[in-house]
Amino acid sequence: MTTWRKSSFSGGGNNCVEIGHGVGIRDSKAPSTHIPVSSAAWSAFLRLTRFPSKAQ
Repeated sequence: MTTWRKSSFSGGGNNCVEIGHGVGIRDSKAPSTHIPVSSAAWSAFLRLTRFPSKAQ
């Protein structure tokens, strides 16, 4: 069983994206499905969102 985490920017609503460690991402309105994302891909995504000028 995976613990899903919502962004701290989501507020109290149910309209957000959730992250499951080692599993992927999902829409909180459709929790029975998710998009698998590898740890390497997630790390690359975070790196590019934090430092967009370093994109190659």
